[in-house]
Amino acid sequence: MDKNHYNVLGIMSGTSLDGVDVAHCIFDKNGAWKFEIKASETYSYPSDWLTKLKDLVKLNLDELRELDEEYTVFLSEVIQKFITEHNINGLDAICSHGHTALHQPENKLTYQVGNLPKLATLLNATVVCDFRVEDVELGGQGAPLVPIGDELLFPQYNFCLNLGGFANISTHVNGKRIAYDICPVNIVLNHYVSTLGLAYDEGGKIARSGAVHQPLLDALNALGFYKSPYPKSLGLEWVKSEILPLIDAYHLDIKDILHTFVEHVAIQISNEINQQKQASVLTTGGGAFNTFLMERIAHHTQNKIIIPDKSIIENKEALIFAFLGVLKLRNENNCLSSVTGAIKDHSSGKIYNP
Repeated sequence: MDKNHYNVLGIMSGTSLDGVDVAHCIFDKNGAWKFEIKASETYSYPSDWLTKLKDLVKLNLDELRELDEEYTVFLSEVIQKFITEHNINGLDAICSHGHTALHQPENKLTYQVGNLPKLATLLNATVVCDFRVEDVELGGQGAPLVPIGDELLFPQYNFCLNLGGFANISTHVNGKRIAYDICPVNIVLNHYVSTLGLAYDEGGKIARSGAVHQPLLDALNALGFYKSPYPKSLGLEWVKSEILPLIDAYHLDIKDILHTFVEHVAIQISNEINQQKQASVLTTGGGAFNTFLMERIAHHTQNKIIIPDKSIIENKEALIFAFLGVLKLRNENNCLSSVTGAIKDHSSGKIYNP
């Protein structure tokens, strides 16, 4: 596709299960890339889909494929609703991450539901999707994928930190972009808040009311993942096998669990961003709205924490998956081996036409 102006949608569903993010994005290439988010929405999951997606790791491959078919239809309905509500036409592509069901790169396995060819048929549009599989086949982690967008759309920051289901970060080291997952964030916080009948801890108020439980904090900080070098990534399976049983063994009040885990997250993030001095840290994702968490991160660092406008906080991942799709359409690299550990940079993803 020989052009420099793109009108696309970016679709993202994260591990925190806060909904499907849809962003209408315009990209222009005139030397450097420029972008504009024209419209965006987050569509919350209905309760039945929340239950299904929380239990994905329990499904065998046949059950997963069946759910994939259902989810693809559901996703098409969400996307069509957005297109209709915002009267969007003339799209070059719909660029979708899908929703991660399995992520075991050490077993050459990653599976995102909602990336079937019939998505293009249902929407009668070109779809670019399934960005992780090729990277895993090439020996990479298949994640994080956002750093190419950090590199080309947000070059003015030393670090780009995303606080979603997991915290991940990207930066430059020795002239190369590197990125990796740091630790779980909302996937754990929301799990425990849900026992109180809430979707999330608004502003971290419940966490703030608790206290640090030092033995649990020490145990969390001692987990082996934190000592392993990048590239590295985390998945729901690791949280269920390593984090939740560890926390549950202490039988703490929810407010103390939340407070302790926020402190754990702040320590792990500061360990990474403090490796550079006088650095600027662009912070996005739902965790950027957790005032208590942001205060604790600031407490542990001298670096400048920058929180952008709400549209970028909420939609940076959808924006960048839209951009990954644009790069794929141009057959340009959208996956960096320095980030994922794959044997080479490559243009990842699949293009489906209706």
